[in-house]
Amino acid sequence: QVQLVESGGGLVQAGGSLRLSCAASGSISAVNVMGWYRQAPGKQRELVARITTYPSTNYADSVKGRFTISRDNAKNTVYLQMDSLKSEDTAVYYCNVFTRGMNYWGQGTQVTVSS
Repeated sequence: QVQLVESGGGLVQAGGSLRLSCAASGSISAVNVMGWYRQAPGKQRELVARITTYPSTNYADSVKGRFTISRDNAKNTVYLQMDSLKSEDTAVYYCNVFTRGMNYWGQGTQVTVSS
């Protein structure tokens, strides 16, 4: 089992920044993928960004150039630096870890961007 603890959500004005963190513990392989997804009201959950162990990254087109994903392998922690936030970034953000063939999800953290 893998446990994920997220932090860093909140309310911010448009143009501002937030940093999300997600610490993973439990049975995590040295080779894994960590990422962030988000779900806005009435919409499907979508990928925001993910990062492998090596690391390689990929981002949703809507956040490229504004968001940066990073990880600390020693701490099994993934971060999402979100800059130039827009109202359309408002959503619940979920941490995700794929390891040993299984997907694990955090409880979600609310990000609200006021215009």
